Amino acid sequence: MYLNCHTYYSLRYGTIKPEQLLAIASENGIQTLALTDINNTSACLDFVRLSKKYQVKPVLGVDFRNKTSQRFVLIAKNNNGFYNINSYLSKFLHNSELEIPEQAPQLEDTFVIYPYQHNKKYHLKSHEFLGIKPQDLNHLKFSEWNNFRSKLVILQTVSFQNKKGFNTHRLLRAIDNNTLLSKLPKKEQGEETDVMLPFEDLKNIYIEFPELIKNTSSLLKDCTIEFDFSQNIPNNQKSYTNNELLDYRLLEKLTYQGLYYRYRKPGTRIFNRIEKELNIIKEKGFVPYFLINWKILKYARSKGYFYVGRGSGANSIIAYLLRITDVDPVELDLYFERFINLYRKNPPDFDIDFSWTDRDDITEFIFKRFKNTALITVYNTFKYKASVRELGKVFGLPKSEIDILSSGKYNFDQLDRLSQLVLKYSTYINGFPNYLGIHAGGIIISEKPIHYYGATFMPPKGFATTQFDMVVAEDIGLYKFDILSQRGLGKIKDTVDIVKYNHPKKEPIDIHDIKRFKQDEKIKNLLRNAKAIGCFYVESPAMRMLLKKLQVDNYLGLVAASSVIRPGVAKSGMMREYIMRYRHPERRKDAHPVLLDIMPETYGVMVYQEDVIKVAHYFGGLTLGEADMLRRGMSGKFRSREEFLKVKKQFFDNCKNDGKPDDLTTDVWRQIESFAGYAFAKGHSASYAVESYQSLFLKAYFPLEYMVATINNFGGFYRTELYVHEARMHGGIIEAPCVNKSYSQTIIEGKTIYLGFMFLHALEKKTIKRLVKEREQHGLFDSLDDFINRVPISVEQIAILIKIDAFRFTGINKRELLWEAHLKISKTVVQEHIVTLFKTERIHYKTPQLTSTDLENAFDEIELLGFPLCNPFDLLEYPSLNPLRANQLLFYRNKTITIEGYLVTTKNTGTSDGKRMFFGTFLDRDGYFIDTVHFPPIAAKFPFRGQGVYTITGKVLEDFDCVNIEVSSMERKAVIEDPRYAVNSLNPTFQNKKSFKDLKLHGS
Repeated sequence: MYLNCHTYYSLRYGTIKPEQLLAIASENGIQTLALTDINNTSACLDFVRLSKKYQVKPVLGVDFRNKTSQRFVLIAKNNNGFYNINSYLSKFLHNSELEIPEQAPQLEDTFVIYPYQHNKKYHLKSHEFLGIKPQDLNHLKFSEWNNFRSKLVILQTVSFQNKKGFNTHRLLRAIDNNTLLSKLPKKEQGEETDVMLPFEDLKNIYIEFPELIKNTSSLLKDCTIEFDFSQNIPNNQKSYTNNELLDYRLLEKLTYQGLYYRYRKPGTRIFNRIEKELNIIKEKGFVPYFLINWKILKYARSKGYFYVGRGSGANSIIAYLLRITDVDPVELDLYFERFINLYRKNPPDFDIDFSWTDRDDITEFIFKRFKNTALITVYNTFKYKASVRELGKVFGLPKSEIDILSSGKYNFDQLDRLSQLVLKYSTYINGFPNYLGIHAGGIIISEKPIHYYGATFMPPKGFATTQFDMVVAEDIGLYKFDILSQRGLGKIKDTVDIVKYNHPKKEPIDIHDIKRFKQDEKIKNLLRNAKAIGCFYVESPAMRMLLKKLQVDNYLGLVAASSVIRPGVAKSGMMREYIMRYRHPERRKDAHPVLLDIMPETYGVMVYQEDVIKVAHYFGGLTLGEADMLRRGMSGKFRSREEFLKVKKQFFDNCKNDGKPDDLTTDVWRQIESFAGYAFAKGHSASYAVESYQSLFLKAYFPLEYMVATINNFGGFYRTELYVHEARMHGGIIEAPCVNKSYSQTIIEGKTIYLGFMFLHALEKKTIKRLVKEREQHGLFDSLDDFINRVPISVEQIAILIKIDAFRFTGINKRELLWEAHLKISKTVVQEHIVTLFKTERIHYKTPQLTSTDLENAFDEIELLGFPLCNPFDLLEYPSLNPLRANQLLFYRNKTITIEGYLVTTKNTGTSDGKRMFFGTFLDRDGYFIDTVHFPPIAAKFPFRGQGVYTITGKVLEDFDCVNIEVSSMERKAVIEDPRYAVNSLNPTFQNKKSFKDLKLHGS
């Protein structure tokens, strides 16, 4: 009886979760239900999947509206009708300028329901009906349509469950309209009566109009929608060549073509593994998945794009031979069943990373090359703190009160009624979908048109995007291709190019010669000593300490470290245990014999996803099919699913039947659970390690060029300032931007590094473009006047260049240049110079003799670059006299010391009792790292107060060769007063008018 039902995917309107809607229907005796969200199909597939559980027949459609103004409801008779509705809706979602018309189109296999309006003329086709709401019944008695009841159906809209749902709806509408709740227009709201009534109650309302009940029932009976959620066969593109036999022959051919690129002397083990994998890939129907990835990466190589193939796909030798990954699964003894096994229903997982500058072109290629392609959406949800702010504004609370509520520092019982309502409803809408975004890199390539499954929208990125997320996509058998981006690959690619121009006589770098890198002593030295700043995945303070603790200097050790650092291992308490067993072999006997036998390489410690599957299979007695379900559950996406809970019960039952102690079983399961959402597949870690080795090689042999590339790609874990510092530590001469040397990006000449114009705050791109273009076309600038004559620029923009000393080649003090610029450049709108027959002569002014100090320069650099180019210790109000340095701390083990450090970065984390503690990273005066720990009482008493030099007092601790200071007190040291704002400053911006009058004008 219900033809117009909304879930909370009627964004900022509906308030019912999809499964909740089905549960309500079941409670009210409703056997058939039409889901028709407003201009949205996000919930449709999940609604169909869950409907069997509640014994409700699902019907799908869309409520077409312009904002809240309902035009018509389209109902799908079958899957083809649903496809047509999705295609029609997508036209409007792809072009925001289009408005939904009052008249519905004639779409095959659909019904149309118009909301009845009194005295409005309707010309209904055979498949079109008028929807009569309960409040319309009195009007209907006196309407001409009372004589044409065969065209009338019940239109009891369902948007809320109850009064609380309606109140929530009004709040969502107020947020959407950015208005106070008290000023929300009536037309922007639904009706409080838009709730689901028991079946008999609804029939009683229409008791005088039995034809409407019959028509509605008949319409719903004529609708059938079916989707297969068994996942027996993936719904991805089924063939690469349009012939499955040819697909397999091509895969086989490509595999053996790649054999001698990867192995000089392949043996029986290699050939057996190839045959095993090919047979399973063929049997599972995954051949086109491999070929599509191969085609994408073949295109990438043709364009010279760097990429890294990672994920569980690195466990496959076929992927290695097709150059989808650079990880040798035989060398690493990677567990192939983690990647594909006969029990696995979904295809293998390849995550392909590209440089952030190249990914959009790859995405465009995929859309052009493969017919049924779309990006996958993510549901950006209401978060509690943000909701507090939004609802605070809706209720009209002052900002000061909203700040208190958002901070969480209040006594709920002492709050006024409005504030309590803000908190109550913020909790309620927490997790509601707010708007649709784009998945970080997920793309689906379907056999059927995308609109068979749902509508698509067009985000600013310009690629059609589904309205359902990756979990729903997997449920229906659509498995994503992950096309991701990262700056690490950009750094590698750019370094290779920079080395070419800075060392033109050197042989080209083969950045893919990973086998050579693994044996390189310089790289081993960097790893052992954790000198990997700027290098992919191994530069963070936590990784730096782990490398020191493990004394890693080989590939396999780095692969393990890449996974050990993940939160899952640390959370389970096994990271420390792994370090202990790595450093002290006698500790390895503490491992349970079964676990040690399963995982000898990691000393009985679960480090990889494969380890979890092995433990589940061999220790917990789960079948490979059940273990695969556990693997899916570990992602966190399916943890609440019944099938995952069944696997957990089976694990405990098997262990109990096998006579394993309950405490041991519980501890092992605790370790398994801690991996949820965090564990790496071993192949994934190995892929990361390959990229780490590439960046380590460049850092070892071309440290300056690598730092320049790092700076240009906006760093990595740290701020740009630290990478500039790191370049200086490797002998680089750092120069501020110069109008005769610099470009938008940072460049290097020999050992001299010129910072790029793009790092100057507020310097416009068009200014940079004009400057560089003019210099390249007509040569270097010889003076400020020459620059002003040739480059159209405003006084504000040239002031930035002068302040950063970009005209230092003139030999004129920049304060004098600032005077000249202010007097010679008009403040009117800057236009391109027009070439004339005669050159315009400029009036020359005699400016006062001015000077600027190194201190003034440093503060200009802080203002424009965000950091000084001098040693920050030189800017202290009182000179630093503390002689202690980072490399001396080991001599003060377990003693309390005081040292000074320049703050680099902080990390905060929660303790088991919910309090906040911090880890700090500082530089001493000589530029070496100091690491600190700030436990909650100290962190609260001595908080970080922004960038600067701190006096740190604490106890020196040493753990596996890593030195830390457990801080007992900390204070930021005072910086010298900014000399530019002193009373005697000669900056023209702060001069009085009399100074300008004293200038003498000289015509030239």
